[in-house]
Amino acid sequence: MTEREGAVTFQGNPLTLVGDEPAVGDAPRAFTVLANDLSEVSLASLHGRVCVLATVPSLDTPVCDTEARRFNQAAAALGEDVAVLAVSMDLPFAQARWCGAAGVRNVRSLSDHRDAAAGEALGVLIQELRLLARAVFVLDREGVIRYKQIVPELTDEPDYDAALAVARDLAGS
Repeated sequence: MTEREGAVTFQGNPLTLVGDEPAVGDAPRAFTVLANDLSEVSLASLHGRVCVLATVPSLDTPVCDTEARRFNQAAAALGEDVAVLAVSMDLPFAQARWCGAAGVRNVRSLSDHRDAAAGEALGVLIQELRLLARAVFVLDREGVIRYKQIVPELTDEPDYDAALAVARDLAGS
């Protein structure tokens, strides 16, 4: 498994990302995560729709909260052909509780807590914390990455406009 020391920072402190980082134009390695009802969701099950896949350290933190709410607002205008997902290591029950309290209904929260499979497949698993780095991937209908941003500093927000523009273009909206 690939390790990238200093690939991201948390409050300026370098952290190591683990996993095989796919490039734009690649399809990520297959993975399965858990929905809030504990059902399994595979990456392959998302094919057929454009997918905005945001990985976050924890939904219940200020920057992740802001990010999920921002994507939730944008998702409402993207249409049914675009799935917007927030993947974290939070337990599915905590994700469901947070989404309910925050009124987030247009972003589907998924948990990678069981196997860290998404984190490893996307190259965003933080070795020192066993959390996911802040990143955004936009996948086309065939599951190929068409946009990728791994945010260098965990306390910074991603480039929403760039990711959403690619998603809108791929969806034809």
